Amino acid sequence: MSFSWDQAVAFALTLPGVTMGAGAKGSTSPQLRGQQLISQGRAPGTYVLRATREEIFVLKETDPDTFWQTPQYEGWPTVLVNAAHADPERMRLLIARAWWDRATVAQRRAYGDRP
Repeated sequence: MSFSWDQAVAFALTLPGVTMGAGAKGSTSPQLRGQQLISQGRAPGTYVLRATREEIFVLKETDPDTFWQTPQYEGWPTVLVNAAHADPERMRLLIARAWWDRATVAQRRAYGDRP
């Protein structure tokens, strides 16, 4: 299983209102209302996912080959993703949750319950 940066971006762009915007250090990333959903990781084959702290805890505990944090990310609502080990279905769900958490009330109503 794997879910590459390109696949993650392609999926994120299917969500309502998501566009590519300027990220850190000149990169671009999928954003909703100027807020990143995912961004490119520093290490090849990685990217950063926005998630709740509770989700991050579960992800790191249940799938440490895919999800982890370096000290700079600890305490922040982001988790690193190893694309080579990422389950596509799970990543689509997590990206949709990141979208929902940043969506307007109207967008949430149109989309439905939080994934």
